[in-house]
Amino acid sequence: MKTEIATLAGGCFWCIEVVFDELNGVQSVESGYTGGRIPNPSYQIIGTGLTGHAEALQVTFDADVISYADLLRVFFAVHDPTTLNRQGNDVGTQYRSAVFYHDNAQKETAEQVIREVNDAKVWKNPIVTELAAYDVFYIAESYHQEYYVNNPNQGYCKVVIEPKVAKFRKQFVDKLKKKQTA
Repeated sequence: MKTEIATLAGGCFWCIEVVFDELNGVQSVESGYTGGRIPNPSYQIIGTGLTGHAEALQVTFDADVISYADLLRVFFAVHDPTTLNRQGNDVGTQYRSAVFYHDNAQKETAEQVIREVNDAKVWKNPIVTELAAYDVFYIAESYHQEYYVNNPNQGYCKVVIEPKVAKFRKQFVDKLKKKQTA
């Protein structure tokens, strides 16, 4: 087993956490905050957009089962990486698209996957995802963890997250954990 960590921001962490949880090779996913200026931020303070933090995920995965490049391909498919500081109705720097790379190999892979997605014209506009060196990750409050799983009937989950998850499952059926394909 080759355990690695990916730190990704793609808008509201509720919207993408469930996707990564379902990928074969992913061991754990934590919602939290990264890329900001103050230590130990709370949801309320990052919600102001003044701290520089992004809502993000820390994804621990087995690189022998799923590659970092494949994680990024999923990442670029499940959110709109072409909108600056916005995902749908969520607006502000805390909702930006960002890859916080842990080493030069991750940075180079991210650059390569961005070129690949842009060249394939997956999105109408070019990717504006920030590439930044990883510094520190703060785990979000417990009620944010597994939000979709714990609140499937909540309005935001039904209207925003559920269609995104359905599209993901169809597009990446070959990457899902076995329990999801049965």
